[in-house]
Amino acid sequence: MKKRDFIKIGGLAAGAVMVGCKPSSADQAAGRSRAIKRRSGTLKLSYRPYELQLRHVFTVASSSRTTTPVVLTTIEYDGVTGFGEASMPPYLGESHESVLNFLSKVNLEQFSDPFLREDILAYIDGIMPGNYAAKASLDIALHDLTGKLLGQPWFRLWGLDPQKAPVTSFTIGIDTAEVVREKTLEAGDFRQLKIKMGRDNDREMIDVVRSVTDVPVFVDVNQGWKDREYALEMAHYLNERGALFIEQPMPKEQIDDIAWLTERSPLPIVADEALQTVEQLLGMKGVYNGINIKLMKCGGMDAAYKMITMARQMQMKVLIGCMTETSCAVSAAAQLSPLVDWADLDGNLLISNDIYDGMTVVDGKILLPDRPGIGIIEKKS
Repeated sequence: MKKRDFIKIGGLAAGAVMVGCKPSSADQAAGRSRAIKRRSGTLKLSYRPYELQLRHVFTVASSSRTTTPVVLTTIEYDGVTGFGEASMPPYLGESHESVLNFLSKVNLEQFSDPFLREDILAYIDGIMPGNYAAKASLDIALHDLTGKLLGQPWFRLWGLDPQKAPVTSFTIGIDTAEVVREKTLEAGDFRQLKIKMGRDNDREMIDVVRSVTDVPVFVDVNQGWKDREYALEMAHYLNERGALFIEQPMPKEQIDDIAWLTERSPLPIVADEALQTVEQLLGMKGVYNGINIKLMKCGGMDAAYKMITMARQMQMKVLIGCMTETSCAVSAAAQLSPLVDWADLDGNLLISNDIYDGMTVVDGKILLPDRPGIGIIEKKS
């Protein structure tokens, strides 16, 4: 979305002024100028498919899987490389084939200034509609590149305090009571858990978790509940067991039922599958209490920043989440974490073949590395 269109939405211009993603001080602006003067060239894109191997079978209300396809991207400018990633869980409708097809149409060599991010991202967005994971991979790589050219991490360029990064949840997928107990014990270092629900063992899942730990939990139903009365009953049940909120309890098409539930629920109701882009955000008001922002859904860091700003203007809660991803995309999302209420950034911890080092979790809390860009380095083979 172009900035001028974003400013028009809902009369939220006051919030949108914050969204330019420009350096937050004169010193940072001077640093950009020095970086431009030192370097010259054009942007060069490269990419390759990759397959993430999950540590455990990952089961949600609608499906199970053991792998996730991703495409790893790089944008190089005068010897400096920015890293990006597209992750494609099945429900997004993207694939290795679609992402590679989209990227094959991208010509970044027409640009000689990587700091013209608005122009570059507008060009990328106009190539084809949709393809948000593919677009996110370019957005992330571009942010990583420009942060490196400035010698600063993005949380600092945005003027954010890394100490305000929240704890992150660890995800417990739907499984047998024995496996759920084992996974919960393995997650003993985390101070918040995300419990997948939406099948016929919802109460068992929570009861097993509560037999092992009393840490705060939230639940992600992935549209698995169809009846609003049952959903309200479960909301009260979960409230009594210390849940924080409920993510996407019912199919996104059941807007009236979800609004009915939100009005009556003792717990906040958070949109996930119902919300993808910033253009859809105004429609969430009155239907949900909060939103889950994922870079792969919205198109990257730039769009996510805009969504957070708009959500705050709308007095909505914000969860920043992820797909199963390497530390590349997870660390990119983590740069925004000091702005949000909750974080679910454990996608890199669910895989066995991560090729990057980046954001870490210490005593359950997100620790942002003080490295430029999105804060990642390639692992030594």
